[in-house]
Amino acid sequence: MPIRSAGSQWLKEHYHLSDFVITHSSYIGSNESIELTLKGTVEQVYGMKYAPSIPTPLLHLEFSLKYDDLSLDFLKTVFENIPSEDIVTFIESSPSGKYARKIGFLYEFLTGQLLSIKKTITGNYIDLLDTKKYVTGKTVKNARWRINNNLLGTPSFCPVVRRTKILTELLNLDIREKIEQLEKSFPPDLFRRAVNYLYHKETRSSYEIEKERPSPDRMERFIYLLGTAGTEQTTQLLDEKCLVTLQNTIVDARFAAKSFRNFQNYIGQTLPNYQDIIHYICPPPVFLSSLMEGLKESASKADRVNPEIRAAIVAFSFVFIHPFEDGNGRLHRFIIHDILVHEGLVPHGLIIPVSAHMLNHIRDYDHILEKYSKPLMQRIKYEKTEAGEIKVTNEKEVEGYFRYPDLTDHCIYLAQTIHATLEEDMPNELQFIQRHDEIKKAIQNIADMPDKDIDLMILFLYQNKGIFPKRRREKFSKLTDEEIGEMQKKFRDIFEMNQ
Repeated sequence: MPIRSAGSQWLKEHYHLSDFVITHSSYIGSNESIELTLKGTVEQVYGMKYAPSIPTPLLHLEFSLKYDDLSLDFLKTVFENIPSEDIVTFIESSPSGKYARKIGFLYEFLTGQLLSIKKTITGNYIDLLDTKKYVTGKTVKNARWRINNNLLGTPSFCPVVRRTKILTELLNLDIREKIEQLEKSFPPDLFRRAVNYLYHKETRSSYEIEKERPSPDRMERFIYLLGTAGTEQTTQLLDEKCLVTLQNTIVDARFAAKSFRNFQNYIGQTLPNYQDIIHYICPPPVFLSSLMEGLKESASKADRVNPEIRAAIVAFSFVFIHPFEDGNGRLHRFIIHDILVHEGLVPHGLIIPVSAHMLNHIRDYDHILEKYSKPLMQRIKYEKTEAGEIKVTNEKEVEGYFRYPDLTDHCIYLAQTIHATLEEDMPNELQFIQRHDEIKKAIQNIADMPDKDIDLMILFLYQNKGIFPKRRREKFSKLTDEEIGEMQKKFRDIFEMNQ
């Protein structure tokens, strides 16, 4: 017997929604199976007993809520295709039913339209999201549908994060314990000096990701900004006035914003023939105010979730909303640090240099941003005005994409980045500083040179993998060949280059 579609996949085919990405596609067949596709989505075949009794949209919608991944963006479009009278009839046939009530609540949440229900809704309160399957926010009781609304946001903005196996494993790892172990592994003075260096490295890396070389004063302003992380509530940080102040601090004064943008922005590049390649079109300005207000409300609803999850939700949402013309990426990475410190995951005065890791693995960082931007570019329609500006022509059709993102992969990415930084990058930096101290003392014991000459010798040896470059010999004319040879040997021993 051939398999046939069910749930979200059936709805996608029935309403010709081919541009939507379904993370879990269901089918009905004789042999049950589950498969992870090359695109990272799941295709699952259920037995005949799972098949909806009648192939109607609402029964497949009920199937979807039972077995498929929740996509609020997709669900919003599905609701727009189903007459409200059909939804009322379906709910009134079982007014106490668990999924009838969920459908009613979600319809009103996503469309903003009240259903004309005449029958009394009964039954015990039920959670909208299964806490074993989803990261959930603070519960708000909805008396109309007798639903515990534990979504991560409001109708203005509401991300979804699925509790996948890999995310659950990452959340079980103790970040605080790793920080404490790292701090105990090195002398306190060295650790303090390393932290100061890491603030500079994080700042430099965050600018380099944007392919910018800031002036020294802008560098110092960003370092100072990082030092203030965690001092304000996240909802206050996301206030327009506060964000404008932060943006003004880190960008060239000529591009300082006075408010959130009121124009259509996009991310792209211009080829030598002046042809534009557009990578991402930001939310149209008509949505911007409500999206940013919704993000604040989402940050509030998510204030009890794991700090690394909350940081990912807020920071990636911010950069995708893109409220400014310039500085969004740097603010996005600052927000990560701010939330990690504010939630107590990272102590005040310490930084996990995630930007440095992102820069060193830039393809992974670009890939996670494209996870969001590429599906949008398959759906969004736009035209260029005579002035060369972009105008979105199907705002209504893509509104749900901006308001209801699935940020599961982004949460996984940030958690992995934090752990990799703690396990690899920070120990390597600390070890390098420790070895730098050792080689400096060793060189000084061989020849008591001025500090600037010792630092220059170390730089040349480091750049040339432990071999002193002959072309630099005249800079050290006062040293003997034996002394240089001994310095070279000490460097290779300390930095373990003789293996």
